[in-house]
Amino acid sequence: MKAKKKSVKERSGHLARRGAARTPEDHLAARLQAKEAEMPPAMLRVAHYIIRNKVAVLANSAAELASMIGTSDATVIRTVQALGFQGLPELRHTIATGIHFSAPLHHMRQTLDEVNGKGSAAADIVIDTHVESLTKMQAPEAREQIHKAIAVLHGAARIVIYAAGPSRPLAEYLRLLLVRHGQAAKVIGTGGIGLADELLDLSEQDRLLVLSYGKPYKEVLLVAAEAAIIGVPIVLVTDAPNSKLARSAATIIQARRGRAARVALHAATLVALEALVMGLAVAAQGRTMQTLARLGALRAALA
Repeated sequence: MKAKKKSVKERSGHLARRGAARTPEDHLAARLQAKEAEMPPAMLRVAHYIIRNKVAVLANSAAELASMIGTSDATVIRTVQALGFQGLPELRHTIATGIHFSAPLHHMRQTLDEVNGKGSAAADIVIDTHVESLTKMQAPEAREQIHKAIAVLHGAARIVIYAAGPSRPLAEYLRLLLVRHGQAAKVIGTGGIGLADELLDLSEQDRLLVLSYGKPYKEVLLVAAEAAIIGVPIVLVTDAPNSKLARSAATIIQARRGRAARVALHAATLVALEALVMGLAVAAQGRTMQTLARLGALRAALA
């Protein structure tokens, strides 16, 4: 005989009886349990849709959700408020806290809520955010971080740059600039077991430049652990200066990726890296000029 499907109320009660620690998603189910007896059918249908389709709630507006459910956007908003949230942004924050993989989606949704669907407002936010980040980089302590990083990296036989995800193209651009100035450089950051191969030739003559944001992943922690064994100093570019990874670095450069809980922006990181490259180029200006002269000769031959 087919088992009867448990209701939200029964499932929530089972969690409580087990003594399990409640996640943000459990709290959402508990809110529905407390309110479902007094909800009219239309709102109850919306509430159950929210419980079953959390990613859709993160990705869509009230009007879009209403279209999917077959109701009005006013009913969606009333249901969200009946569940104890001020509005969709607060509900999305609760959902995203429990669904870690959806952070980029949640941050885009937060940004969309802020700009209210206006492309011009979104462009203004990007510009304003970068101005804020660069203003912070003008502070003496921020400049000193870059000066210290130049001192750590100067004289390295090779600079090994660790970067993953969206930071990877920045690392490749940085490698190109360093090589143009005569500085040997390599980019690592392959996910999974491929990283092991990339670490095989790491030596004490190297210096590590690590781009890592938020909570460090196991891959970057492995890189730091291997660097400690070999004796390779680390310069860390991050927005998490108090992390375990930051404590293992010789020096750090703080670079914000935009505003908290909003779309990640990388201009501050790019400015910090270009300042670093220019500092290293001038610190080894003889080598820099010689390599650029050779680059010019090769370009002339191709022309």
